[in-house]
Amino acid sequence: MLNLNAVHKSRGVGAQRYSLVIPALHLRAGEQVAIVGPSGCGKSTLLDLLALVLAPDQVDRFEFNQTDIGGLWCADRQTALAELRSRHLGYVLQTGGLLGFLDVRSNIALSRQLLGLKDDGSVARLAEQLEISDQLAKKPAALSVGQRQRVSCARALAHAPQLVLADEPTASLDPLNAERVMQALLARAREHRAACVIATHDEPLARASGLQVRRIACRRDTDGGITATLGEVC
Repeated sequence: MLNLNAVHKSRGVGAQRYSLVIPALHLRAGEQVAIVGPSGCGKSTLLDLLALVLAPDQVDRFEFNQTDIGGLWCADRQTALAELRSRHLGYVLQTGGLLGFLDVRSNIALSRQLLGLKDDGSVARLAEQLEISDQLAKKPAALSVGQRQRVSCARALAHAPQLVLADEPTASLDPLNAERVMQALLARAREHRAACVIATHDEPLARASGLQVRRIACRRDTDGGITATLGEVC
């Protein structure tokens, strides 16, 4: 479903340069992977590349469902990229990214509404599965941090995406809630056979959750810049 070979992204020059190198990343439907590493190593950059919101600088191969993503970026086909993002991807942002003027029900339903999908009960089912059914009429400001993260997970899953991305979804949670949110997200993704890529600094939680683990390793180069490289499954 997802195939990347020799994908590079750089920012800055000289001592201010940061480069991310993805030698290879291949995911089948339903596979679940954790990208681990310390803050600033490039986990969010990798997710933004996979989310089709950040253009790579160099590509040998970047395919999603046999669509040539590298070619779409090269041809500046923004509409095609946007359609792929909205229909096939779900993104759980580190900050939750909920809209404060909408209640929980409307936040979860947003991805479906933007696609013109009818209410098929998905919103109510996800709310029940993620234990937020009693919060549907509330605004995000009235929720706990853990509840907001579960709402964000529900919104990312509501339109049945093929690929779910999550950027540090448990970073601001206590260990008990972190485990609950992680397990809930992964269980719902498995139910829909969605592939998952989760960026986290919590490698023990990732392993305990049954995720394949791939680390990003950084090195300082002769020009003073940093190159971060995605490793193999470890």
